[in-house]
Amino acid sequence: MKKVITALLFLVAVMGCKQKGTATDAEVERFCSTHFNEWNEKLTYVILTDIFSPPVCSRIYVYPNIAAYEALLPQNKAYKTYGGRLNGLGTLPQPQTGQIICYPLAASIAFTSVAAKLVFNSDAIVAKEKEYLNQLDSIGIRKELLENSVSYGRKVGKYIADWAKKDGYSERTALGGFIVKRDTGRWVPTPPDYMDAIENNWGKLRTMVLDSASQFRPSPPTPYSAEKKSAFYKEAYDVYTAVTTPNPGDSATAWYWDDNPNTSVTDGHITYFIQKNSPPGHWIHIANSVAIKEKYSAIQSAALVSKTAIALYDGFISCWEAKYVYNYIRPETFINQNIDKDWVPLIQTPPFPEYPSGHSVISSSAATVLTQMVGDKYAFTDSAEVPFGRPMRQFKSFYEASDQASISRMYGGIHFITALTKGREQGRKLGSYVVARLQ
Repeated sequence: MKKVITALLFLVAVMGCKQKGTATDAEVERFCSTHFNEWNEKLTYVILTDIFSPPVCSRIYVYPNIAAYEALLPQNKAYKTYGGRLNGLGTLPQPQTGQIICYPLAASIAFTSVAAKLVFNSDAIVAKEKEYLNQLDSIGIRKELLENSVSYGRKVGKYIADWAKKDGYSERTALGGFIVKRDTGRWVPTPPDYMDAIENNWGKLRTMVLDSASQFRPSPPTPYSAEKKSAFYKEAYDVYTAVTTPNPGDSATAWYWDDNPNTSVTDGHITYFIQKNSPPGHWIHIANSVAIKEKYSAIQSAALVSKTAIALYDGFISCWEAKYVYNYIRPETFINQNIDKDWVPLIQTPPFPEYPSGHSVISSSAATVLTQMVGDKYAFTDSAEVPFGRPMRQFKSFYEASDQASISRMYGGIHFITALTKGREQGRKLGSYVVARLQ
């Protein structure tokens, strides 16, 4: 009997050693602040498995990051709300007077509450949130602090999610599909899948800060001409040469910035798809990595990433509006018809019109926001492509990275040079406008 009692006492002692902690409120806040920057990486994983087009990816990133930023504001009075400054966004919910709230926790809940409504696999977001809350429970968060923080985060998240519902996203597919015109110089579906043009109504969505989608529309592209002495033919031949006889490193740069979230591969009778990072996912990673490297507070991180996300989102709307206004031919189509019928681009031509270059617009808009918020000569290491088998790259500035992203599209064989130069100009104007409006 003594042996049984001794064994039971030992078991109780062991179980007592494994009881959860009793963290102070300050320790809980430090824990939540430390883990705050992980949410965008978790969201990126879900986006990759769900497979969204680049414009849709920009929408999925922007709303959760705005929600997280807004949920942090009651604790950070030096920062301004986006309410009344983003199109259609009113006064956000405020916490009850006297409530004890961990605002980084509330911001994380606001983030997940919105993100779960924007992806297909909402269960994955819910599971990641549950794992996070279990971690908090294991360190011993007070029940009152947990309940108050989660409740406030949900309120902010619901407000942002309700605002998102009114941006025109759900209605865009009812506006009609894109009708291919066989007119000379116009876009037609391209190999290997000859897909229909995607998101032809994206330019009709509500913008964040732009007065209209056409506010920074670039001037028309180089006039189409099949004459060998024409400016357009030269641009096409330059693309042809960039792929057939590339300079050292150019092809690697094209692949590094490919960022095609759903590349199709055909092997005999089998077609399969390779999922990779998206252009907005690449730049969100860059912004997030800066916040981590510089040990930004939660509010500093949220401000940097949310403004970058806003520039990306408006950048896609602005770019897509222009793409379907100009409806311009892709290099692959022209080169096959006029230069070399067997030529193929290095990277896969995406299924939408050529002008202007989406990479050029959104990369320049994001780089402009980051430059004005972080610094002009900020050197950084980009590791966004490491999970996809490509080594890290070093950049001396955000503009060096965005300019490389832009020119990579010519190295890849999918854009003419004018789409790049005009796209960079469009993106910089847009990014500066975002910063000026949200100071």
